[in-house]
Amino acid sequence: MKQRLLWTALLPLLAGCGFHPLYGDAQLQPQLASIFVEPVAERDGYELRNTLINLLASNGQSGGKAYRLKLNLTESNQGVALQNDATITRYNDTLTVTYVLSDAKGAEVTHGTQTSLASYNTVNSPYATLAGQQDADKRAAEEIAERIRLDLGVYFRRQDGR
Repeated sequence: MKQRLLWTALLPLLAGCGFHPLYGDAQLQPQLASIFVEPVAERDGYELRNTLINLLASNGQSGGKAYRLKLNLTESNQGVALQNDATITRYNDTLTVTYVLSDAKGAEVTHGTQTSLASYNTVNSPYATLAGQQDADKRAAEEIAERIRLDLGVYFRRQDGR
């Protein structure tokens, strides 16, 4: 109870220090929705693109968009857990995404890189192992999409002078 009262007393101080949450910021939404996310050929790129389209509240169409977001994916797979017979039982998949946001004229306005690590175990069933890998990679793509959305929100917030 005392901790709750303390937090309630400290919240007005956050407003005075310039803290502005990016989640649910209605002023950023039109700018984020004006971004066309370019298609990506890789399966994880497909997941990443669709998640970004949903997070940005974009319609996935290039017409009438003020910005273009180009994504470049790099994936690596590394065995990290070995049994005595050198059989790999756990893998780490690393997904690295480099993105470039350009305006309608093609001039770069911002760029960045995000990386995520997804792990999965191998089992006796090849199908189950493949399903585990695909699920881990999907989670990594969704995590990176959220981070890119936050990066873009910070960029637009700075452009607005807030």
